[in-house]
Amino acid sequence: MTRPASDVAFTPTVQAIQARLGSRAAYAKMEQSGGWSTIITPELADFIAARDSFYLGTASADGRPYIQHRGGPRGFLKVLDEHTLAFADFGGNRQYISMGNLTDNDQAFIFLMDYAHRRRIKIWGRCEVIENDPATTTALADPSYVGKPERLFRFRVEAWDVNCPQHITPRFTSEEVEPVVRQLRDRVAELEAEVARLRAAG
Repeated sequence: MTRPASDVAFTPTVQAIQARLGSRAAYAKMEQSGGWSTIITPELADFIAARDSFYLGTASADGRPYIQHRGGPRGFLKVLDEHTLAFADFGGNRQYISMGNLTDNDQAFIFLMDYAHRRRIKIWGRCEVIENDPATTTALADPSYVGKPERLFRFRVEAWDVNCPQHITPRFTSEEVEPVVRQLRDRVAELEAEVARLRAAG
């Protein structure tokens, strides 16, 4: 029997806890009706293209977890095909923890957040670091971005899931806030001009 994609996260121990706490039946029903997707759908691709950051989870050979924030221009995490993501690795603090972890253990995790719309997507897969392909690395990078691409990370998607919006506090980027702030500034300027005109007339 084909194992559901959610088994990447729902280990036997997790399933036992779900059964004990009352959620296993609902998740079993989800698995029977198709479960988590293993391909990058157009909807997921659109969500990824709108992000300017994400979190990359890796683990060392002995299972020590590590999470790293990855940021860049909007859409810097690229969809190569329906199973593959990739991004250029820009120069940073030169600790290379993610690289080291992936050398020993290619299991990885991508966590994407849309704070404004209170959505989060979790992606499980396998990731490799490629240092000998400067043409592809450069092609993945936005030439207008200040970061220097040094290598690329290629991520093979095994399963992904969308979380509920519960407990996500909305947050907005300066780009999202700017139109509202500009409108308020324009309105304040109009009111100040009106006050000045009334004072002059009085």
